[in-house]
Parts: sequence; structure tokens; C-alpha cells
Amino acid sequence: MTPELTYLLWAVILLIVHALVQATFSDLSKGLGWALGPQDENRDQNLVAGRIERALNNYLETLPAFIALALLLAVTQSGTATSALGAALWFWARVAYIPAYASGIPLVRSVAWFASLAGLVMMMLPLF
Repeated sequence: MTPELTYLLWAVILLIVHALVQATFSDLSKGLGWALGPQDENRDQNLVAGRIERALNNYLETLPAFIALALLLAVTQSGTATSALGAALWFWARVAYIPAYASGIPLVRSVAWFASLAGLVMMMLPLF
């Protein structure tokens, strides 16, 4: 399996972990009764739970690009050391993005986001 496809597998695992973390923080901030019930009423969540939810939404926005690039590199057999490094950079930046966003420390979230974007660009380069 190519390095890019290996990181694609890890990206799916990260998606599952990310969704579980977000659901846990959201449910805990809204109360156990809400979490175990039908969740009909929309209760506000605490600040950190909201940040983690926005981080998950952002992950879901960039994941399709990563999937497409990993598959394109595999199908065309265009993977290089640069694209493998790009896949690793994208993945680890996305891992760092979760606590960076949740912490609320100015600029840290943006650095992680730009690093993940740089990883996607590195994956694109061999395809041109």
C-alpha cells in the first residue's frame, strides 16, 4: 500500500475518533438527559464543545480533497517522496487542529490549518 493510501486509512480512523470526541463533548455540555433522549430540543453547548464541532466540520470540508488526491496518486502511480510527506503533513496537521481549535489559543488553529493545506499542495505537485 502506498504511503498516501496508508494515511487515507488513518484519515478514516481520525474521522471516527474526531466524531466520537465531538459527540462526547457536545453531549456532556448539554447534559446526560439530553444525550440519552431523542435530542429534539436544540440546547446550546459550551464553548469547547462548539469549537470541537466546528473543527469536525472543517475536517469534513478538507477530507474529500485528501481522499481524491490519495486515490489519484495511487491510480496513476504518481506518488513521490514529496506526496508521501504531504500526506503525512496533512494528517498530522489535522490531528493537531483538534486540540489547537479546542484550546482557543490565537493563531495556533490557523497554523495547523495552513500546514494541512500545504500538505494537500505537496500531494498535488506530482500530478501536474
